[in-house]
Amino acid sequence: MKVLITGAGGQLGGALQRHAPAFADINAIDVEDLDLTDATMLRARLAVEAPEVIINAAAYTAVDKAESEEELARAINSDAVKMMAEAMEEQGGKLVHVSTDFVFDGQSETPYRPDDTRAPISVYGRTKAEGEDHLRPTDLLVRTAWVYEAGGANFVRTMIQLMKERDEIGVVADQIGSPTWASGLAKVIWGLIEKDASGTFHHSDAGRASWHDFAVAIAEEAYEIGLLAAIPAINAITTQQYPTPAARPAFSLLDSSATRALLGDEAAAWRENLRAMLKEEAALG
Repeated sequence: MKVLITGAGGQLGGALQRHAPAFADINAIDVEDLDLTDATMLRARLAVEAPEVIINAAAYTAVDKAESEEELARAINSDAVKMMAEAMEEQGGKLVHVSTDFVFDGQSETPYRPDDTRAPISVYGRTKAEGEDHLRPTDLLVRTAWVYEAGGANFVRTMIQLMKERDEIGVVADQIGSPTWASGLAKVIWGLIEKDASGTFHHSDAGRASWHDFAVAIAEEAYEIGLLAAIPAINAITTQQYPTPAARPAFSLLDSSATRALLGDEAAAWRENLRAMLKEEAALG
């Protein structure tokens, strides 16, 4: 199967390459290979590549900057997706698109199901929702949340750096979700492709946490394997105490029961995957 992966240099793009199954003949491209905001270039590249499957792991993910760069966010998160879907319609093939918990408003009291009503509360969320709307029934949409990977730019590595520099930090405790290891997400995406799945699926690691819970776990696990020499005071704060340009969903747990049923597995606990990621991080030096 000829597979084109966009966003090759990102956390998920890298994980998709590392965990690729034998059936996948991969060509992975990133921003230096293709400008997704250039419609002519994108269409030409897709015609040349003629993939059977596109896994679109590319996205504009600077949530706060998107509030002032809406046009650029939309070009990458929506317009480029539309062109990919049209190319697959013309050439024949499936588009696998990765989206986010930010398409929901965070007001639910139960995990969001794939068919729940979307109500994004930020530019990032709106442009990702718009991108979803360009998919065909035969395409595959995978929503996820709080993604991290060894060596990437993410909450885990940011926290470790802050914990090395400070004796005390404050972390938001009133936003609830579940961290997701990109390596596990990549395996799920490949599994769904192998099952020829279409429609919308959710995946995040099992369990629930606030950002504060996540930070405490990061500190404890990093200290255990020597990534931290000491654990600083980690204070729970509110979203109101840490204002940001973009609003965040207060609750973004995703119901992945349909994914689990199709793949016949159970999602690993988020702390278990955090521990595995930190071991990889330590090995990077």
